[in-house]
Amino acid sequence: MYRRHKPSTPEHKKDFAVHGATLLGPQNDRRSFFNLSQLVLSAGQLRSPPILRHSKITYFEVEILDAQSKRQICVVDKVPPSSTLLDVKHKFHKAYGPYLKDSASIQSLAVSSIITLYFTDLGQQVSWTTVFLTEYSGPLLIYLLFYIRLSSIYVEEESTESFRHPVVHLACFCHCLHYARYLLETLFVHKISGGHTPLKNMIKGCAFYWGFTSWIAYYVNHPRYTPPSFGNRQVIFAALAFLMCEAGNHFINVALVQQNHSGNKASFPSPTYNPFTWLFTLVSCPNYTYEIGSWISFTVMTQTLPVGIFAFLMAIQMSLWAQKKHRLYLKKYNMGALRKTAMIPFIF
Repeated sequence: MYRRHKPSTPEHKKDFAVHGATLLGPQNDRRSFFNLSQLVLSAGQLRSPPILRHSKITYFEVEILDAQSKRQICVVDKVPPSSTLLDVKHKFHKAYGPYLKDSASIQSLAVSSIITLYFTDLGQQVSWTTVFLTEYSGPLLIYLLFYIRLSSIYVEEESTESFRHPVVHLACFCHCLHYARYLLETLFVHKISGGHTPLKNMIKGCAFYWGFTSWIAYYVNHPRYTPPSFGNRQVIFAALAFLMCEAGNHFINVALVQQNHSGNKASFPSPTYNPFTWLFTLVSCPNYTYEIGSWISFTVMTQTLPVGIFAFLMAIQMSLWAQKKHRLYLKKYNMGALRKTAMIPFIF
């Protein structure tokens, strides 16, 4: 009995196709795995994108008021915490305009055919030359008045009968030499700018210098003044140190002026053949170093409390000025590699 063979149904074909794919699978898998590997290698490392962290910065708003009326002028916003007062001034001038110099031309200021200028009352002004001459001439004359021992200052009997120790005469000479040098350098050495300063600043300066001179001169020239503890040795040693410091201060001032005259402002003044200028290798402001040395020597020479207090206050003021100039010199002349200090060698 013969059985009739049935043709393959679509299901069988489908089934065959499946089995056939199963038989050819290993080769296709290897090819797919190779393609996938190439894709992964070309794409690089698979990693999650970095998380952006936003830092929080707190800004300040600086309110600027008028000193007289206490009226608000403006508010400078977005001031970082690390900003200095100079940064605030720059922001203020940038937004509301800087103070104008007398040499500024109208063309450089104009942005249109109409220019608006604002008037600010700075009070009565005096020139810097007048300020220096007034401050330094006062101590010179005041000390001489106490040196001659006016009857209105000391008791007349004590003034005529008491013996003056040689240090009294030497102190008068050194004190007058110091301020006479100041006056001569103001007139013939320093090139003072044509700027001005409020009158009240000159009054404060005169009160400081004149007041301390009166206090110092009263004690040093007093009929009952007692000489230093170690006698002439202390006086002579201190007097020589005072004269050396005065000479060093003068030569440093001359060197600074010559630096400005030469027009070479790209480098800081360097030491010359003059030994007094060799201090430039150690400090940025040797003129202040010599100035403090003069007053310390004068203190040792006279051995009086008023001179010591004056020298201490001058040292504080000079150190502040020296630190300020030292920072400016570091930026202007790039002296960071020289490892200089501001005023006292190897200290500050």
